[in-house]
Amino acid sequence: MKKVSLCSFFCFLCGTVFLAISVPVSALDSEGQEAKDEGMRLYNIHHSTAALAYLEQAAEGGDVEAMYYMGEAERRQRMGSMTRAALNWYLKAADHGDPYAMLRLFQGGACVAGDECPEGAEGWREKALAETLPKAETGDTDAMLALYHIYRLLDDSGEGVEWLEKAAEAGNPEAQTRLAKNIINGQGWYFFDSSRQNAALEWLQAAAKQNYVPAIVELSEIFVEQGDFDNAWEWGRLGSELGYVNLRNRVGWCYLNPEELEEMSVEGLCPVEQDKVKGWAILRAVVEEVGDRDAKGILEDNQGVLTSDQMREAERLSDELVGRQPELSDFIPRFGY
Repeated sequence: MKKVSLCSFFCFLCGTVFLAISVPVSALDSEGQEAKDEGMRLYNIHHSTAALAYLEQAAEGGDVEAMYYMGEAERRQRMGSMTRAALNWYLKAADHGDPYAMLRLFQGGACVAGDECPEGAEGWREKALAETLPKAETGDTDAMLALYHIYRLLDDSGEGVEWLEKAAEAGNPEAQTRLAKNIINGQGWYFFDSSRQNAALEWLQAAAKQNYVPAIVELSEIFVEQGDFDNAWEWGRLGSELGYVNLRNRVGWCYLNPEELEEMSVEGLCPVEQDKVKGWAILRAVVEEVGDRDAKGILEDNQGVLTSDQMREAERLSDELVGRQPELSDFIPRFGY
C-alpha cells in the first residue's frame, strides 16, 4: 500500500451534511420508507447507481427528500454535470419547496440553458430566498442554514453568515460545524490564532455533543494536528461507533498493526494496546458490509499476521459486527461545493 497523508486518507469530504427543510410531503408507507432508507444507505457509501431504484420508489410515493436525492444521484453519475433526468427530479423537489433543489437548478443553468424558469421569481436563487426566508424568520434552523447557501450564491455572504450564526446559536449541529470550519478558514477577526482555534473548537464540541458525526471527524483531525492523540483517539473511536467509514478503518488499523499505520501517517496516532484479532474483525466487517477498498487493502497487506486460531476468532467476531447499527456511511454532504 502506498504512503498516504493523514488528511487524504481520513479527512472528511469537503462540506457538511445538510438536513432537508420541512415541507409538506406525502407520508410514506412502511415499504416506501424501507426503500428510502436503503436508497440513502447506498447513496451515502457512493453507490449512487444502486440507490436509484430505491430512492425512486420513495420519490414516487411523494417524499421530497427522495426527489432531491434522485437528482443528486443522477448528477453524481455524470461527475456533477446536470442531466435531463437530474433536472426533472430537481424540478419536482423544487415544486415542493426544497431550497437545495432550487440552488442546484440555478447552478446547472436550468433557467438559462434549459428554459426551466420558476414562476413568479427572477430566477431559482430568488425563488429559494422568497420561500425560505419566511421559515427562517419563524425560527426554523434548517431554513436559516439554507439561507447561508442561498445568500452565498446571491453574492451576499455577509447576510448568509448572519443566518449561519443564528442557526448555530439556536443549536443546529450542521450550522455549528459549518461555522467552525469557516472560522478555521479565516472567517471573523481574532487577535491570536489560538483564539480562533478555540472558537472553532467550541462550536465543534457543541455539535459533537449531539453526536453529529462531521463535527466529530473534524475534532479528531484537529487533535491529531495538535499532537493530542488521546483526545484524537477518543473522538475517532466515537465517530467509528457512529458509523463513519474512514474512522472505522482507522480504529481497526490501529488495533491490527499500529506501527504500519503510524509509519504511513502520524507517529503516536494509535494510543491503544495492539489487538490483532479485534483489528482484523473490524476491518473485515467493513469489507463485508460496504466493500470498502481501503479496508480491503489493509487486510491484504497484513496477510499472515494472525495465526490460524486467531483468524478463526477474528472471523467469528467479524460476523457479529456485520450490519450492526448504526450503519456505515461516508456522510456525503447534502449540498457540497
